[in-house]
Amino acid sequence: MTAAAPETQGQIDAFRGDRVYLGADHARNERRTWMVAAICLATLAAQIGGGIVFNSMALVANGLHLAAHVAALVVAAGAYGLARRFADDPRFSFGTGKIGYLAGFANAAVLALTALFIAFESVARLLSPAEVAYDAALALAAGALVVNLICMWLLRPAHAHAHDRDGDLNLSAAHLHLAADAAVSGLAILGLGLGRLFGWAWADSLAGLAGAVLVAHFAWRLMVRAGAVLLDMNPSDELTAAIRSRLVTGDERLLDLHVWRLGPGHHAAIVVIEAKGPLAPSAYRARLAGLQGLSHVTVETRDSR
Repeated sequence: MTAAAPETQGQIDAFRGDRVYLGADHARNERRTWMVAAICLATLAAQIGGGIVFNSMALVANGLHLAAHVAALVVAAGAYGLARRFADDPRFSFGTGKIGYLAGFANAAVLALTALFIAFESVARLLSPAEVAYDAALALAAGALVVNLICMWLLRPAHAHAHDRDGDLNLSAAHLHLAADAAVSGLAILGLGLGRLFGWAWADSLAGLAGAVLVAHFAWRLMVRAGAVLLDMNPSDELTAAIRSRLVTGDERLLDLHVWRLGPGHHAAIVVIEAKGPLAPSAYRARLAGLQGLSHVTVETRDSR
């Protein structure tokens, strides 16, 4: 067996510096996340205060849901800052690109707990209905929906690919939180509207319960996506197939291949190639040049003779 061929000192130094795997729009997304967090914090105060004054469970549920979003946005913005600050820290062997995924997983767990709390409160109100000030509550819920839509626009991805599986999960998670809140706001408006038109006092609480189910669904989706990256699941069958097709020619055999995500739009690969008189590792890395999203490659060769 022959390991990777020795590299020049210049190449070794280059590899040591090859650990910055932040998203292309990292700075932009960090600024906008802080901006949206401030907007949502002001809306949160209005939502919960209005829900208490107007006796609307749907408004309180929406406000509590928004509280989870404010916390999530602060965590997401903080994750951007930490990833940027420690991007060149040699203690992080593969950079800090995964900090956003860790933040996303934590936010998903908090969102799931929020869904449970909203469901509990909504069921309590269904069993013990209370009078609701429908006109004022409807106005406040409509205003919250408008704010949510504005914030979603502010957190729109800079590029069309930003919400796909290679995009920035930190931004995607923040956008998902706001989308869920917009949907809950819509449900609150529906429940309040039915209560006002037909006198269905239970409709407001039922809207809160439906919102809890929706929030739980969004939390599960986010947890699955973030967990897959944190556990180094293969992020792309297409990229794996492209690596395999470029490396295996003639009598060469690919004995081992690992692909995982380093950060938004960045992937790493470890390959073990066997051949009769294998080429230098740098030759195999050259074959992979130009593969979109492949930012770090480690090659080991074995001589089958």
